[in-house]
Amino acid sequence: MSTSTKRPQAHGSTLTDPVRYPAGASAPVRTKRAFVLVLLTVFIPGSAQLVAGDRRLGRVALRITLTVWGMALLAILVLLLDRPLLLNIVTHPVASLLVIVVLVALAIGWALLFINTLRIIRPALLAPGMRPIVGITVVAAMVISSGSLGYLAHVLNVSRNAIGSIFNAGPAIDPVDGRYNFLMMGGDAGDDRTGRRPDSLSVISVDAKTGQSTIISVPRNLQNAQFSEESPMRAIYPDGYDCGDECLINAINTEVTNNYQNLYPGVADPGAQATMEAVSGTLGITVQAYVLVDMDGFAKLIDAMGGIRIKAGGWVPISGPTVDEINGIHGMPEGWIAAGEQHLDGFHALWYGRSREFVDDYARIARQQCVQQAMLKQLDPATLLTKFEDIANAGTKVVESNISSAQLGSFVDLAIKSKGQPVQRLTIGPPDFDASFSTVPDFDVIHTRVQELLKQGSPKADDVLLPQRTASGGLQAGGLQPASPAAGQQPAPSSSDFTPVTTTPDGTPITAELLNGLKAQGDEQGIRDLVATNGQCAAL
Repeated sequence: MSTSTKRPQAHGSTLTDPVRYPAGASAPVRTKRAFVLVLLTVFIPGSAQLVAGDRRLGRVALRITLTVWGMALLAILVLLLDRPLLLNIVTHPVASLLVIVVLVALAIGWALLFINTLRIIRPALLAPGMRPIVGITVVAAMVISSGSLGYLAHVLNVSRNAIGSIFNAGPAIDPVDGRYNFLMMGGDAGDDRTGRRPDSLSVISVDAKTGQSTIISVPRNLQNAQFSEESPMRAIYPDGYDCGDECLINAINTEVTNNYQNLYPGVADPGAQATMEAVSGTLGITVQAYVLVDMDGFAKLIDAMGGIRIKAGGWVPISGPTVDEINGIHGMPEGWIAAGEQHLDGFHALWYGRSREFVDDYARIARQQCVQQAMLKQLDPATLLTKFEDIANAGTKVVESNISSAQLGSFVDLAIKSKGQPVQRLTIGPPDFDASFSTVPDFDVIHTRVQELLKQGSPKADDVLLPQRTASGGLQAGGLQPASPAAGQQPAPSSSDFTPVTTTPDGTPITAELLNGLKAQGDEQGIRDLVATNGQCAAL
């Protein structure tokens, strides 16, 4: 009797459980139950089914949830202990594809759990006014949670496609003397050109352990460039690229593309490879990889970033068409970029780094270095998160590189380490060398100067290592001496400690109208005097 009496009581208790059997519960309890089940599905997927629905489904989903949590904790542990390993997994083409597939499956499974949770809630039992509220809550929770996984999978897929388009599947590279040296080339590839003729050449040398970086700029008009010992072009030009005034270092890309591709079997871009070998021999270091940026598409990349912020030392013209090719004189400028703090979109950033009217090439090199630093400094996680797809899509149209995609994660880690560290800068020309040095370069001096810069670290702000003149007028590697610009040159400070020139010597504000008026009068020298400081620039 006692047994038969207890069983109905237990059965009755089960039937009146409001979580699993809500039909007998009050309206407020049903509403509370609905929101609790939604929260359980958000924070512990599968638990709602376990307590109020299909327990078998709940157990399977809960096991998956716990497994995902375990993998997430493992990823955090790897991030803390070996960040390059995690980055290499995320950027590896096969591993990233596997991660994408898993994320898509989890997103779909989570969405199905929300649908099942809505069925468990049984909206028909809710008060009429609560039904749409609960329905909207379920949909919103599903979009935020499951949708986030789906979006993450999409971002990884965009990244994977961009990496596949930009980087190759070649072998990994090792540091040389503890550093990675990357050649950054910026040039145009038009329909009337075979290959790119780089307008800018910069080596970014990065310490393999600390991420400390140095930018070494090579002028595009450098003559007699030396090829590295292993370069096949050394057999053609054993004494350097010395075939005359037209044999400037930026012409190597086109010449090799047109005449010597056979020397580089299996190389995707022989012109870029040969240019990299010439920069290696010229600087006396091993440049292991290159990144080639198409300048016509460069504006799209900066627009995708949302622009860059700089402090400009002087006014920079947006040049009109050339009217005197011999003397490099252009028509009326189509616009001006003012001195002072500026937020530049892609078009104006491209002109800021490209313009050389009224100044020499070295002022332009300084501005290009500044634009590079502004991009690195301002490409922060928030920008990547909000504009990632636009940046990645722009990058596939702009960038080409021979860096191995399998090693990209390690280099991303180095880039993270380098952020916030001071960047050393050297230009094979003013303000670090005499203005005529690129015409008759002394490569022993260059090699010594580069090695001292890389080994000694950043010199003091008021002590820059400069080559000194010998009694015969030549150049030799010098000690530390106060920096002074070459004749007619303005130094390009690496900090923001300079005052933009915004007025004439008599205090009149410099405006576009004033500069255009001087241009209309043919007073080219007057404009040169007012914009002479436009090589000064700092990334904000």
